[in-house]
Amino acid sequence: MRHHILTGTPGAGKTTVLRALASRGHRTVAEAATDVIAREQALGVPEPWTGPEFIARVTAEQRARQEAAAGAPGPCFFDRSPVCTHALATYLGHPVPPALTAELTRLTTPPGLYEPYVFLLRPLGFVEPTAARRISYEDALAFERVHEESYRRFGFRLVEVPAAGVEERVDRILEVVGAGEDRGGGARRRW
Repeated sequence: MRHHILTGTPGAGKTTVLRALASRGHRTVAEAATDVIAREQALGVPEPWTGPEFIARVTAEQRARQEAAAGAPGPCFFDRSPVCTHALATYLGHPVPPALTAELTRLTTPPGLYEPYVFLLRPLGFVEPTAARRISYEDALAFERVHEESYRRFGFRLVEVPAAGVEERVDRILEVVGAGEDRGGGARRRW
């Protein structure tokens, strides 16, 4: 089981790249926070990220998605991880709830749940506002720096994926994933 993380600032194209990976036959897991926000907004909560339980809800959704993806063969690509949720809590000034602390310990305890490197999709130069994404481009860049700090804090190596066309970005990701495999015996090279 090889779990790969895509991260980056809001609007960096993670969802688009994830869809392109899926269209090439790879298993993917969508971002949890966006779905948590959509569910709560449908219940009449206009800005769910301001609530004290938001980070715990995102963490629970991520855990459920990890468990659903477990055990299937081949690589799986995740749009964000609990480390991103840590960055979100930090950025929003929320405390890190015990459930998130437990997840961070679980994913960083060897052998870990994810590959030790994370794909950092660099920004495209703008942020398209959505119901869940209400952030300026300048604030998005600051949020990106918090993500970088969180991933480094938890021992991940950042693999930059520059702003480019979708297929070029997917090719870059798959090139790195392929380089981490020994084509003959199946052993992985750890980054």
